[in-house]
Order: sequence, then structure tokens, then C-alpha cells
Amino acid sequence: MDGDLGDFLRSRRARIRPEDVGLPSYGRRRVPGLRREEVAQLAGVSVDYYIRLEQGRGPGGPSRTKSGGVSDAVLDSIARVLQLDATEQAYLRTVARPPKKERDGRRRSARPGIRAGVQRLLDSMDRTPAFVLGPAMEALAWNELGDALHGFSRLPPDRRNIVRHLFLEPEGRDLYPDWNAVAAQCVATLRLSAGTHADHRELRDLVGELSLKSEDFRRLWADHQVRACMYGTKRVRHPVAGLLTLPYESLTLPETPEQTLVVYTPEPGSETAERLALLGSWAGTSA
Repeated sequence: MDGDLGDFLRSRRARIRPEDVGLPSYGRRRVPGLRREEVAQLAGVSVDYYIRLEQGRGPGGPSRTKSGGVSDAVLDSIARVLQLDATEQAYLRTVARPPKKERDGRRRSARPGIRAGVQRLLDSMDRTPAFVLGPAMEALAWNELGDALHGFSRLPPDRRNIVRHLFLEPEGRDLYPDWNAVAAQCVATLRLSAGTHADHRELRDLVGELSLKSEDFRRLWADHQVRACMYGTKRVRHPVAGLLTLPYESLTLPETPEQTLVVYTPEPGSETAERLALLGSWAGTSA
């Protein structure tokens, strides 16, 4: 998205203290973190070159690739100076070399199809909630228990979105006892996806809507945190099943890397597993 590279670099150098990279700190600074001149010096590039990167004017000179993008050597040096972790380094490479837009100028389709085999896989997991998310964290498919947990089928297609529900729906805050942590994680994951799918229409529209309507989202989006959340644990307070502790695994589908399969994996015999079984029975009866 426009300005992502410059905003990301500025946010990352703002968190680095001069003493963290072996520079002396003389008195108070007008802005936190490193100066652009200091990043350029430590990365071994010219000040003008680095300023061009932050201003989004594109690289020039010998430190660019044949296609005109920033070279690996420069990106690696900047990542070292800014002390980026592996996920942040991957994000830097993506936003520094945005994919070419389609020739007709249109943004990519928002809702790719779900293969029948993937839906059968979901349906076969009758004891665990599971669903498939797209690049904007929109729900594309789910099984019965996943639907009972999140209520996807009760929503119109344009509202079947994990992040939108979290920030804009009143019950979104009630659903997660650890709302602040879940919100920060979702936004960091969404920004990582935005770097890879810069022309995804639904993702861009979602960010625009949430930026207008949610102060919490604007604050978290401005932090420029990026995180790949492939596993972890969430606590969910369901109106029927009660408090659930849900470990989860997220798997990228090989043939459709823009789709992510999310499966909750409660400990067998745990209170959460028993409550999910009751939820499944309730969902079947309701249906």
C-alpha cells in the first residue's frame, strides 16, 4: 500500500537508540531513535539514497537490481541496522519490491474459490472448529463447529471478516477476554498480508473502513508491527459454550497460498473439548 516502505522504515528507526548500535548519544533529540543520516552511514549507503527510500521516490545508482528495485545487499544492511527480525525482514523485502500491477489496472479479485477437497477436509473435522481465511482475513469456508463458534453463516458475505468483527461489532470485544492482545496480533498479521497483497481490493477497502471507524485500529495500524501468527492460543467467551481456551494452528494451502486454514486444537479430554462437543450438539439441534 502507498507509503508502506517509508512509514515502516521510519517506525523501525524510531525504536533504535543510538547506543544500541554503538553510536554516542549527545543530549536530547528532536525525534526518537536514529536519524536518517545515521542509518545510511551504518548501512553503508548514501544519505540521499536512504532518504529516497523513506520518501518513496525509488532507488537510484548502483545499489539497485536490474529490474530497478532495491538490491538484497542494501536491504540486508538496513535490516541489520534496524535490528529487524525474520518476519520484519521478509516484510521489508516485499514492500521494497511491490509486485507489478495487472496490465488493465484493476485490483485482484477479492474472493478466490475454495476447492471442493478443502471443504471436504473441513467437514471431516467434526470435533474441532476450522475455517479458511483469505488475505484480508475474510472467512471463505468453514465447518459446522467453526460456524457455531464464529457465526459466519449468520452474517452477510461482506461482514464475514475476523478483523472487521473484532473492531466494529459490539460482540467482537465481548468474544475475547484478552481483546487488546488479540487486536494487536490481528492487525500485525493483516499488515503482513497487506505487504504481500498490495492490490487486493477487499484488503484495501477493509483497512480504509477500519481506519475511518475505529480509533483502536488506527493506532495499531500506525505502529507498523508485522507478525506471522501461525500458532498460539486464544481465549474465547462464547455466549453458549462459555469460556474456551483454544490452541490453534494456521496452515497455508499449497495450491492457493493466499488462503490460510485455521484449526483450533483443544487438548483431548479438557474442559474446552467437552464444551466444544456440547456446542456441536447445540449447533446440530439448532440447524
